[in-house]
Amino acid sequence: MKQLAILILTIFLFGSCASKKKLEELSMAHQKEMDIANKQLGKCGEDLNQYMARLAESQREIERLKGSTNTSKNTVELLKSQLDDCLKQRDRQVDQVGDLTVLSQSANDNIKETLGQLQSRDKYIKLLQAAKTKADSINLALAVNLKGVLKDGIEDDDVEIRVDKTVVFVNLSDKMLYYSGSSDITPRATEVLGKIAKIIESRPNLEVMVEGYTDNVPIRNSCVKDNWDLSVKRATSVVRVLQETYKVDPNRLIAAGRGMYNTLADNSTAEGRATNRRTRIIILPKLNEFYDLLNPDMAPKK
Repeated sequence: MKQLAILILTIFLFGSCASKKKLEELSMAHQKEMDIANKQLGKCGEDLNQYMARLAESQREIERLKGSTNTSKNTVELLKSQLDDCLKQRDRQVDQVGDLTVLSQSANDNIKETLGQLQSRDKYIKLLQAAKTKADSINLALAVNLKGVLKDGIEDDDVEIRVDKTVVFVNLSDKMLYYSGSSDITPRATEVLGKIAKIIESRPNLEVMVEGYTDNVPIRNSCVKDNWDLSVKRATSVVRVLQETYKVDPNRLIAAGRGMYNTLADNSTAEGRATNRRTRIIILPKLNEFYDLLNPDMAPKK
């Protein structure tokens, strides 16, 4: 019995030793497998990091390509818009070429019409030049006639006759025409106006404007309010003599007062005031005949 117990114990101890050895061998094998697995895991981690980096790079590349694609789309849209503009411009130019063809014909017709008008205007200009020459000749003859009939018995200071552009001026002094401070005509003035009336009657195509002027010395009495009034009354007195005494057609007569304005000399001296106190008779073409000269419709037709 004792030997049996020893045998069992021996077998147990031997079996225990054998199991421990086997366990150590298994543990070592497992450790080796663990080491191999850890190495493989580390390698997998490295590979994973590389893959992640590549993935990130791929994503960046995708974003870049997306941006490039958008840019390309915008470029395409811009090019399309430019192409549309070019096509529209081409169409406009085609239309303009068509219009120019029509305009060229129209311009050609206009040029012909313009040349015809220029020829007509040239004739009209020559007509005006002839009319001016004729008017100058008439005015010169009129001035000579007036000087001839007025030279007897009139001092040089009392009358001035001159031609200015299209009219003849006769300036008559205040002392020769009127009594001092009034608009009553002197006998001497009536005689002078009779001579002027003969010249006027010989030129039925002319009109006569009588302008009265004063100096700047204020005047006011029972008959005259001021210098304006006096200048008008004096011009009217001359017109009445021409109409009533010498039968000049009143339709050809104009009376105007200029007051103390439009002076010829300085009113600060007695000589200057005497020069400014005057009556001017203007012999001029009738206005309707003058305007006819400026009317192209009155020019000779082709």
